[in-house]
Amino acid sequence: MDAKLAPQPTPLSTAGAVRARPVATAAVAIAVGGAATILGAWFFQYVLGYQPCALCLEQRYVYYFGIPLAVLIVLGEQVGAQRKVLLLALLAITIGMIWNTGLSSYHAGVEWKWWPGPRDCTGPLDSLSGGGLLRELETIHVPRCDDAAWRFLGISLAGYDAVISLALAAIAGWGFWAGLKQARSAP
Repeated sequence: MDAKLAPQPTPLSTAGAVRARPVATAAVAIAVGGAATILGAWFFQYVLGYQPCALCLEQRYVYYFGIPLAVLIVLGEQVGAQRKVLLLALLAITIGMIWNTGLSSYHAGVEWKWWPGPRDCTGPLDSLSGGGLLRELETIHVPRCDDAAWRFLGISLAGYDAVISLALAAIAGWGFWAGLKQARSAP
């Protein structure tokens, strides 16, 4: 398992390429899928004007970690990095995406009022006192974690993030498993 990756001959089909280089295939899919997800979130924020709440911002952390790590996996495979390092990186992405699936599901449940959310971004703001601060807060729109800013087909952005994170976790897990299986069968 500590052996370096040997250069693979170029397969003739896409399926052959996926079987020959599962670690790189998974990493490319994660980098592309993660980048599309973050670009979509930025589009909603900066172009459409939907301000993210605290939980929305927290859900982005795994992408800020996972996308560069996936790119490093692809580059590492190209330069002959140790398979163990590449597999551990895929395992880290898998764990991060599973965590984000849970966080996104929790956030979607908060939006549907199935359970209470964090106290700092849900519930009423009437507990504040002080004239100046209260007047200042009345003029500022603070995004709330328990209000879905946008829904499509009844699913909020947090719900879609849960689905995307689960799919990326499955891809990363498959890449880890297939790469591990490939390492054990290599001479």
